[in-house]
Amino acid sequence: MTRVLTPQAARIHEIDALRGFALAGILVANIGFFADPGYAVAGSMPIPGGPVAYAVSALVLTKFYILFSFLFGYSFTLQMRAAERAGASVRARTVRRCLGLFAIGLAQGLLLWVGDILTLYAVLGLILLALRGIRPRTAVIVAMVVIGVLTLLWLALAVLSGLEGGAGAAAAPDPAEASRIMALATGGPLDVLRMQLELYPPLAAAIWLFQGPTALAMFLLGLAAGRTRLLEEPERWAHLLGRVQWAGFGVGLPGGVLFALTQGSNGPAELLGLAVNTVTSPLLTAAYVATLLRVVRRFPAVGRSLAPAGRMAASNYLGQSVLACLVFTGYGLALAGRLAPVAVMGVAAALYTVLLLLSAWWLRSHRYGPVEYGLRRLTNWT
Repeated sequence: MTRVLTPQAARIHEIDALRGFALAGILVANIGFFADPGYAVAGSMPIPGGPVAYAVSALVLTKFYILFSFLFGYSFTLQMRAAERAGASVRARTVRRCLGLFAIGLAQGLLLWVGDILTLYAVLGLILLALRGIRPRTAVIVAMVVIGVLTLLWLALAVLSGLEGGAGAAAAPDPAEASRIMALATGGPLDVLRMQLELYPPLAAAIWLFQGPTALAMFLLGLAAGRTRLLEEPERWAHLLGRVQWAGFGVGLPGGVLFALTQGSNGPAELLGLAVNTVTSPLLTAAYVATLLRVVRRFPAVGRSLAPAGRMAASNYLGQSVLACLVFTGYGLALAGRLAPVAVMGVAAALYTVLLLLSAWWLRSHRYGPVEYGLRRLTNWT
């Protein structure tokens, strides 16, 4: 496959393409909130009801942040190697980078996207720094234990909820509160800012609690893969991609369907769906990765179209929030609540296409994206 070279080291084309692909899934997963901010209050599927909602839940939700977390762990090993080549301190560089990510995530959470995950990644990055000496085999085992424990916890909660007759079910959402949030989202810029300040702290706490353990497990798997240079040596895994697809789709798709069908039921069935989804989402994500790698190997143009966005992943992640705010909130057109689910997916496709084109254009004359440039300056302290 094609490698994109820089004076310091070879860029890994597969990682850039996978990041670009992950950004598409993250946009689809997140845009439902912008289109219907009452979701943050109602706690239902990001796009209310219908086939689009079930498709997003079954095929997208939780699958792509898993991929992004894996790639974060893999990239950590690349940054360690870069620091070693430069004779710099891995610890100092990582701490500075994590502080930068935390600041960016905090700003985005307060101003643009209340579901921001960068603050969580910054803290988990420091944990990964402390674990950087872990053996790859041990990292894989720990990651599997984390996933297994989470699955068992959801199963235990499902059993307890069933024994109590659903006594632990979540309270029904308040339509008046959801309407108030929608009014803030589609009001003026100050109304949008008020909504962000109200919703971000509790949602950030929920993200840390519910996504943090899985993200840490994926960080560890990425660390193990990076330490063994898995994605840098395609000959080691190319012959296994078909098997990964069969296993991933064969187990992951039914798990995703169960998750979609039980989501929002507020009882043992929903908890069971969460348990199944916890263990099957990584398998479905692995099937997506295997499929994309096979497509890129056969049609290199696909990888070349995705790679620029992947090289500017942080800039694109923030860019998604900026563009979605301009379309759906009072920062711009205030279209929240006015578009059908299919139209929302159309907006997602349009925004992703714009970002792909902007990324390719930007990298014709720059080596790094604007956010990446700032993080690099801070990380290297130059």
